Amino acid sequence: MEFGVLGSLYVRVNGETSAPSAPKLRNVLAMLLVHAGQVVPVSSLVRDLWDDDPPVSGLTTLQTYILNLRKMFSAVTGRPTGEVARDVLVTRAGGYSLAAEAGVLDLHRYRRLVTSGREALARGDDAAGMRDLNEALLLWRGPALVDVPAGRVLESRRRQLEESRLAAFEYLVDVELRLGMYREVLAELAALTVENPLHEGLHGQYMWALHLSGRRAQALQVFHRLRGALVAGLGLEPGPQVQRLHQAVLNADTEFEPRFTAVRAPAAVPATAFGGGRPY
Repeated sequence: MEFGVLGSLYVRVNGETSAPSAPKLRNVLAMLLVHAGQVVPVSSLVRDLWDDDPPVSGLTTLQTYILNLRKMFSAVTGRPTGEVARDVLVTRAGGYSLAAEAGVLDLHRYRRLVTSGREALARGDDAAGMRDLNEALLLWRGPALVDVPAGRVLESRRRQLEESRLAAFEYLVDVELRLGMYREVLAELAALTVENPLHEGLHGQYMWALHLSGRRAQALQVFHRLRGALVAGLGLEPGPQVQRLHQAVLNADTEFEPRFTAVRAPAAVPATAFGGGRPY
């Protein structure tokens, strides 16, 4: 089986794509997928489904959802339901676990590629770093779990994934700018700065790409737009890095060497909403 969470939710077997249609069933499947290989506590599943007001029948209803998911896996794989309960969607002490080896998950491949890309950049292999980061970002088919109703637990994981996506993009753009590929990144940066009006790193990269493309006036406009948003929204001035970039643009300085990300090998810590881990 193949599973997808980096965009719309899907389950794919032999090229045939399916997914539950019931919103709460999709929620349970998504919770299991983003924590594949871990035990998802019953309390977390109940909280995500019904917040702080679960029905009296909440535990029984959750058990029904788990049974329905097992039946779905059985139908798409041709494996008996008992075998699915033993090897795929397993009951554990206090919760349920989707076995990590049950299938291929796009999120796991994304994490591996981002890790290898950052490690390549850390050792100075820009070509390998760019290749892996590009491949990682191409796995995204839209916002994470875009068609899944999310409670507090799942929403926190979705936000983690979106932040991870932005960070991977920043690493990629950083190396592209260092290699003189500033025109290639303009369109994506233009869109992302509009979508993230308070993100100083993306705005700094956009300013620098515009400046190197001979578009100083637009670079200065980006700075003033960012400053206006920060002052109005948070009462803050842009940070030192963006201020230095602004000064370099004002001085028509193309020799300034900004560093938007600190490239270092990431710690291999699995992300989990239950243990406080980080994406990588």
